[in-house]
Amino acid sequence: MLLALNATFAKPTIYILATGGTIAGSSSSALSNRYSSGTVTVDKLIAAVPQINEIATIKGEQVSNIGSQEMNNEVWLKLAKRVNELLASKNVDGIVITHGTDTMEETAYFLNLVVKSDKPIVMVGAMRNSDSLSADGPLNLYNAVNVAMDKEAVGKGVLVVMNDEIHAAREVAKTNTTAVNTFASPNTGKIGTVIYGNAKFYMQPTRKHTKNSDFDITKIESLPRVDILFNHSNDNPDFANIAVKNGAKGIINAGMGNGNPYPSVLEALGNAVKSGVVVVRDSRVGSGETTNLGEVDDVKYGFLTSDNLNAQKARVLLMLSLTKTNDPKKIREYFLTH
Repeated sequence: MLLALNATFAKPTIYILATGGTIAGSSSSALSNRYSSGTVTVDKLIAAVPQINEIATIKGEQVSNIGSQEMNNEVWLKLAKRVNELLASKNVDGIVITHGTDTMEETAYFLNLVVKSDKPIVMVGAMRNSDSLSADGPLNLYNAVNVAMDKEAVGKGVLVVMNDEIHAAREVAKTNTTAVNTFASPNTGKIGTVIYGNAKFYMQPTRKHTKNSDFDITKIESLPRVDILFNHSNDNPDFANIAVKNGAKGIINAGMGNGNPYPSVLEALGNAVKSGVVVVRDSRVGSGETTNLGEVDDVKYGFLTSDNLNAQKARVLLMLSLTKTNDPKKIREYFLTH
């Protein structure tokens, strides 16, 4: 009977994988925006929130220790493969990844497309470094661990937990440079809340992710180059031409309004398609769908459109798509289903 009771109340095992960022940053002043990212190790992050050890068996690993503006494909692949390895074990119940906020949405979406598990994966960071007055990292981390051990988080793909909110990886975006409520899901809204560890879910991601995703990075050691172009009035085709010349396999064009390029850029992108580069029209607006029934004749130019993904996430999806195919019809299908 005693063994049965102990088994019933066994704490879940949650791995915290640290990559750096503001949550692991430090400063000489509690009232300054000047700080160094990625200076606090995973052990110190865990020690700063002793309450998480009361609710779960916590294990920590340092995957990298960088500001997320330094995030790159190599770290993505290393992180994704480690997450897959850990979640394949019956002794691991969930993963929390500490990460800088600058590129958190991109890393979250990448993992959402390549992790092969239903177990919870939660990304978390901070807008104020560990030495700041009212640092937000400790409570964010506590909430993230609670979400990672919540049975309702199973099967929802990669989640981002910040400022008492739960967001789906595909939908979330950083929307403010400094505010603690910077993360939002402009097209769909948050999928849940978590207040001092009490998580509630209200929505369910519907696009393909994790176990149902078409992508697998098990044997992939590198990703193809995909560049993003940001369009503006009185633009020029130079960057489009340079991207092609320098070996880009794909281009995400963040056009004006409904993904509209400047005329000379339009022609340069059309020539890029003729040279074998996959071009996806996106928008610089920040929300809404970039449609293929707008002012641009996508059939004529051979362009694809990004659905409602922002440019940085469209880049992630196109990179992974190009590891499987160059067929525009198949890549279009990925954009409509993932």
